[in-house]
Amino acid sequence: MRVGVFSTEPYDRPLLLGANERRNHELVFFESRLAPDTASLGAEFDAVCVFVNDALPKNALERLAAGKTRLIALRGAGYSNVDVSAAAALGLTVARVPACSPHAVAEHAVGLILALNRRLQHAHARVREANFSRSGLCGFDLFGRSIGVIGTGAIGAVFCRIMLGFQCQVLAYDPKPSESCRRMGVKYVTLNDLLRGSDVISLHCPLTPETHHLIGTTSLAKMKRGVMLINTGRGALIDNRAAVSALKSGQLGYFGIDVYEEEDSAFFRDSSQEAVQDDVLARLSTFPNVVVTAHQGCFTREAQANIAETTLENVSAFERGSGQLYRVPASAQRA
Repeated sequence: MRVGVFSTEPYDRPLLLGANERRNHELVFFESRLAPDTASLGAEFDAVCVFVNDALPKNALERLAAGKTRLIALRGAGYSNVDVSAAAALGLTVARVPACSPHAVAEHAVGLILALNRRLQHAHARVREANFSRSGLCGFDLFGRSIGVIGTGAIGAVFCRIMLGFQCQVLAYDPKPSESCRRMGVKYVTLNDLLRGSDVISLHCPLTPETHHLIGTTSLAKMKRGVMLINTGRGALIDNRAAVSALKSGQLGYFGIDVYEEEDSAFFRDSSQEAVQDDVLARLSTFPNVVVTAHQGCFTREAQANIAETTLENVSAFERGSGQLYRVPASAQRA
């Protein structure tokens, strides 16, 4: 199949080309995003391969469907950037990578916890300036702390296992509790009990209408004062304006995020020579107790190789009409 690959970075090409060696698709790479104003370019291809910052609302999908495109292959698990019901109505198949690497994302969440707790970014900056003072760098033992985990799917389960290794008490909330998590020592509680009882809260749930702004003014007020909040799930799980207010009041003591609700306008490009246009993101960057990373939770060699392999296998399965195709159903909610 002829595949237009959009939003490509230098590291994407060798991985996708390597995965394509035994599949022989024609891959054409574009650095530009696929969006309504570039959809006519994508319509020249049998399939388009898109990333999380590409935007495929109904009007973009209509332009693709009016051309040659029949498959939208996502290079990731999330599909909130695609109107999947409109795609189905237009006869377009949407496929995704259901799990790039649960370990990569879970380990990144732990990294955010350690960086915030022990103020590693500040310590590193000081030493580079020959300042070896320890003032203001005191953290706390994770041993014995209560860690709240919202969502215990593949990533959440790995995160639970890691935190149990730190000998933490792990509390979890999930509408569908995992028996394997229970067996390893995770205690399932109500969402309110988790919010009230956790020293650290980490989000690993999908984005749905029910979880949109799950963490906002009301839920932040229920948490322990000085709580640490981590989000490596989906940006819109958190109302970031409410988080800024909670940081200013001291209710939120530490905030680590790898995802951001409006990240498509800020992440995945070098803006170091420009002013940050997003006022909330700019405000977050001023807090000493905030760490923001640019959606790199799944950015490991193993995860990226798996994404390339699964993405192109989706294309091959669609072309053959058989094999493992990770299709997103038309009825799927945002993720």
